[in-house]
Amino acid sequence: MATTQHYLWASGHFILLLCALRYFFAYATFHNVSSIWYKACYTGALLSYAIVCQKSLGIPQLNAAYVKKALLDENVQYFLLAFYWWSSKPIAITLIPYMIFSLFHALTFTRTTLMPQFLPPGPPATADGPPTPHPLAKRLQVWVKANYDTAMKAVAFAELIIFVRVLLGALIFRNSIMSPISYAHFLRQRWYHSNFTRNAVAYTVARIDATVDGQGNAALSNVWAKGKELVARWGGSTLAPAQGPRAGAAR
Repeated sequence: MATTQHYLWASGHFILLLCALRYFFAYATFHNVSSIWYKACYTGALLSYAIVCQKSLGIPQLNAAYVKKALLDENVQYFLLAFYWWSSKPIAITLIPYMIFSLFHALTFTRTTLMPQFLPPGPPATADGPPTPHPLAKRLQVWVKANYDTAMKAVAFAELIIFVRVLLGALIFRNSIMSPISYAHFLRQRWYHSNFTRNAVAYTVARIDATVDGQGNAALSNVWAKGKELVARWGGSTLAPAQGPRAGAAR
């Protein structure tokens, strides 16, 4: 049976989704949109991630071991990032990864917790077996499972695009210089924790390599090679394995 905490966790994801849809609908229809909706999105994210972080790590403790464990936890990283975006000037594209996570969490919660309360179960698969899920719940489960990997790939590429956005934004004074610095550290953590991020980075680097090589410009090739070398050195230290559930699969 779902607990009050589980309902609060799910409500955070529903709040994020509904407010994000309102926020992007205003953009799509060329209407002014209040930053309140943006703040509400990340308020929902903070609620959900605070709950899952507490379940994963327990009561916060003021010692180095707990802090180290927390900083290596993917859900803590997304919680801290959500707080950073919540407290910063709105950047709409930053909502996309959180929206994708929340969509899958909301659908799973709907299937496992809400649907059984309103939809009758199907007949048992065997004579003495338990009732089977309602056909609608089964179809929803199949859709979530079939599209999960594709969604996580979209998250990985969206996070790379967000970095480009905040880097360019810092150069033209559209956002703080701390945004690309903080986000680069976040992406470094994601690279160590997520195969999807590593694959997205490898694909992007390969495409840039092909483009640069195709230019036949030795100076450009040298600059790009030096840039890759610097990034590799900066991100080369080994991190400990992730602690707790994956951010994309938080419960």
